[in-house]
Amino acid sequence: MANFNALIESFKSGKFPQPPVAKLVDFRIVELDEGTARMEMDADERHWNPMGTLHGGVICDIADAAMGMAFATTLDAGQSFTTIELKMNFLRPVIKSHLVANGKVISRGRTIGLVECEITNEAGKLVAKAASTCMVLKP
Repeated sequence: MANFNALIESFKSGKFPQPPVAKLVDFRIVELDEGTARMEMDADERHWNPMGTLHGGVICDIADAAMGMAFATTLDAGQSFTTIELKMNFLRPVIKSHLVANGKVISRGRTIGLVECEITNEAGKLVAKAASTCMVLKP
């Protein structure tokens, strides 16, 4: 895990750039700890679907990133992982808002892990909930 912890510190300090998808969607990794991760973004018209609300894929992306980074903090050096299932529940529409995605590892076995994420708006209201099953890839 030491190698990934160094990467986490690099993200926090700004020495290592945010992942390319973070730049594309415009979310930020703001907090990483053992089994948890927090992403934030300011959603606006750049992220809208044809109905004028935030595209579900954008919410899914920030949730997937938060869950993936939370799970990645549990890996040993040399390990990687892949998502084998992702589920989203959209609970309220978003037009423009500061969004916070909090990912948390719920269960971590030797090979399989369950991670959940809550996405809240600037008022602290739950806008979506996600769950992901991850599989550890060993070298």
